[in-house]
This record gives sequence, C-alpha cells and structure tokens, in this order.
Amino acid sequence: MRLFKFLIFSFIVFTQSCQTQTNKINGVSFVASREAVNEVHIKPVVNVNANYAAIMPFGFVRNLDHPEIAYNTDGQWFGETSAGAKQYISELRKKNIKVMLKPQIWVWHGEFTGLIEMKNEADWKTLEDSYSSFILDYAELANEVKAELLCIGTELEKFIENRPEFWNDLIKKIKTKYKGKLTYAANWDEFKRTPFWNHLDYIGVDAYFPVSESKTPTVEECLKGWKTHKQEVYNMSQKYDKPILFTEYGYRSVDYSGKTPWESDRSMNQVNLGAQTNTTQALLETFWKEDWFAGGFIWKWFHNHEKAGGKNNSRFTPQNKPAEDLIRKQYSLK
Repeated sequence: MRLFKFLIFSFIVFTQSCQTQTNKINGVSFVASREAVNEVHIKPVVNVNANYAAIMPFGFVRNLDHPEIAYNTDGQWFGETSAGAKQYISELRKKNIKVMLKPQIWVWHGEFTGLIEMKNEADWKTLEDSYSSFILDYAELANEVKAELLCIGTELEKFIENRPEFWNDLIKKIKTKYKGKLTYAANWDEFKRTPFWNHLDYIGVDAYFPVSESKTPTVEECLKGWKTHKQEVYNMSQKYDKPILFTEYGYRSVDYSGKTPWESDRSMNQVNLGAQTNTTQALLETFWKEDWFAGGFIWKWFHNHEKAGGKNNSRFTPQNKPAEDLIRKQYSLK
C-alpha cells in the first residue's frame, strides 16, 4: 500500500513538473507594421514554437513633459492602432497563439519613457486623464478579444513614482473593464521599486540586465553574470508570491551585447552573431527551468520574416540568425 501511494505521489510530482514547463509563456514581441497581417506572417511565429505573442499598439507624446497622449490617429501605422491590434490578434488566434496586449507610449525622438515627468499639478492631472483614456480603451479591447494577458504600462518609472495613488486607482478601473490577467513591464532597474505588484498577476520585467563586459561574451561568463540578478528576481517573486514574467528579453547581435543590453543606438553596428547567441542561451538556461518563472517575450519579432534580421543585421531581432534556432529549441520543450 505504501509503495502504491509513493508511486501515485511520484506520478503527480512528475506530471506537475511537466505541466510547469508546458505552461511556460514562450512569447514573441510582434512588432506593429504599416499593413494588415495574414497566415504567411503568422506561420514563422508557429514555426519558432511560440505559444504567445505580445501585440503592441502605440500612443505618442511630444516630449517627456508633454501631458497628452495621441493614439488611434490617421497618421499612425495600422498595427499601432486598435483596429490593427484587433486584426493581428484575429490572425494569431487562427493558429492558436495566445495574446498579451501591451499598449505602449512612444516619446518623440525615442526618448526614454521612464523619464516622463510633468512640471506642475495641472499637467499631471492632464496626463492622468489622458493615460486613463488610453489604457482603459485598450482594456476594453483586451476584454473584447479575450486576451489572456494585459500589460498596463511599459517602463514608466517617474510617472509611477510621482503618482502612486493614481496607479492604484487605475488598476481598479482596469479590472472593471477587463477580466483577464494583468502585468506591468518594469525596466530591469525599476522592478524592485514598483509599488503595486500585489494588485497584479505577474511581476513583469523588461530583462535588459548587464551580464558581461566582454566583446564576445561566453555562455559561462553570462551565466556567472546572471547570478546576482537572478537572486534579486527570485527574491521579488518570493516577496509578493507572484511569478516573474519577462515582458521583454533579448540582446542585439553586436559587440559587447551583454554590457548595456538596453541600448538601441544605431552607431552600435558591428555585427556579432555569436555575442547574441551566447547571451540568449545563458538567459534561457538561467530562467526557463524555474517553477517561479512564467516565461517571456523575445524582443523583437517582425511580421515580414523573410526580410527580417539575417546575418548582416545588428538589431535585437533573432530572426534568421542563430539565436532563432536557440529560441525554437527552448520553446519546443514540454
């Protein structure tokens, strides 16, 4: 009888372990484009074994202290609008790809959103009203399309730091519009200070942690570079009893890719596919096996796969590079 109970217990543990891996969010950050997408554009997402895609419509602000967000305008690309997001999601659903709707803000000239900060109370109020309209409209869309996950903001540290009560109230309002799971995409050096994790389902991190100073970092160097960061990430998961989700992760295929992974400066153009491959492999090895880690979304994935990335491309996308094969292999594990 004891042997029978032990075998049953062992089977349950094994099943739960397999289920943990199967349930990982193996995602791509599906970039908004000028045009509608179709099965041809979705097939490469399926081929890389992704089970999730982040769909990213955009709102725009003029500068870091401008309080009004423009969105769903005639001047935007199709994929950056509500209509485009809905069409993308419809095509992804045909291939059983799940969705995180991730509305984002773009500051003119690409300035860092984490530095958005108003100069007076009136402008703060205007920004709060504008952002509320923006995110609540997308919360309604997320509910309409039954998105599995909604990201309520991306890298907005100064906004959150200055207006914490607004964000607590906003989360309550979002929950009246959308009934799925929620996260927020905190920058890698922000997530430990984000004050509202208790009210969300996942601790979201844009995982651009520095892991190596080398021109072409080895996998071993990067694994060592992850040790302190991994402990900090794990500690946050334990503190809030929430799984960690990498709302963005990835590296450019350039020299020193693990040194300042958040940089997208186009002057960094010395292609180094090995650097991207090694940093990516170390990240996957460090996190994907952990039960407290929910998964992540590779940054970034373009709809026109045949023309994206490639051996001469120095940008983040893994498409048509050795890193794509790494991701395909990881995402295939059950």
